[in-house]
Amino acid sequence: MNFQQLRIVRETVRQNFNLTETGKALFTSQSGISKGLKELEDELGVEIFSRFGKRLVGLTEAGRDLLKVVDRILLDAENIKRVASQFSGRKRGNLTVATTHTQARYVLPNVIKRFMLDVPEVHLSLHQGSPKEIAELLLNGDADIGIATETLSQIPNLISFPCYEWEHGIIVPADHPLLALDTVTLQDLSKFPVITYHPSFTGRSHVDHAFRQANLEPDIVITAMDADVIKTYVGLGLGVGVVSSLAFNPERDISLALIPAGHLFGSNYARIAVRRGRYLRDYAYDFIGRLAPDLTESVLREKIYA
Repeated sequence: MNFQQLRIVRETVRQNFNLTETGKALFTSQSGISKGLKELEDELGVEIFSRFGKRLVGLTEAGRDLLKVVDRILLDAENIKRVASQFSGRKRGNLTVATTHTQARYVLPNVIKRFMLDVPEVHLSLHQGSPKEIAELLLNGDADIGIATETLSQIPNLISFPCYEWEHGIIVPADHPLLALDTVTLQDLSKFPVITYHPSFTGRSHVDHAFRQANLEPDIVITAMDADVIKTYVGLGLGVGVVSSLAFNPERDISLALIPAGHLFGSNYARIAVRRGRYLRDYAYDFIGRLAPDLTESVLREKIYA
């Protein structure tokens, strides 16, 4: 048994049992993948994968239990390298942050600027994606830190913490009739076409829940993953936008206006997440602390390694 065989098992599952794609991911041939799996199964004396002819179609019961152990072994092997890097070069290294467009565009710039000025020897990679994609990057070890509003608290192998609270806002053209109302209600909002986030993004579940509770069905004409895209179509007069209020900048969005909507959709919490059991370098704790000062290294360590 060797690490390469364990990597083949893990990657085969990640690639939905497609050996050609597994070979590409591990920079080896399909025949090499097949040979590695067969040698491991022969050594262990059990079948790890269910087969239909020569094609892999899933994990056996033994394979499902074995995969959990494989994940832990490979995570600890990667942690050994991180520990060594920590003590051989405390301030040097790479940090990968996976987040949504809203966080990357409106929340993180000042944090990242200060971090890079203070820790210039750390190279930071910023990946933008949906909350589901962010979770997958964390679970696969391709990201150190994830930041999003939805999903992260629901993934068993992730540890997540509240980062900051935010509310939705209604974005309208500067001459829109909703601006004449003292208080906008859901009934008022439902009279206009709505442009808002894709269902997997940025508190969209709170928006849907509020309308359901009021027995109203909004006319959602456009959904997008990007607040800037939503504002573009609001500016074209295609509807009113429901976005994070953080995405509105009165100096930049001069043709638009913001109507606070916390009273309609409640509060949302952006969350910071890391993989359970993953060793983090000192500068990763530093980065998290800049976003959420209460999340000290000792607090995080206690949860990550519980």
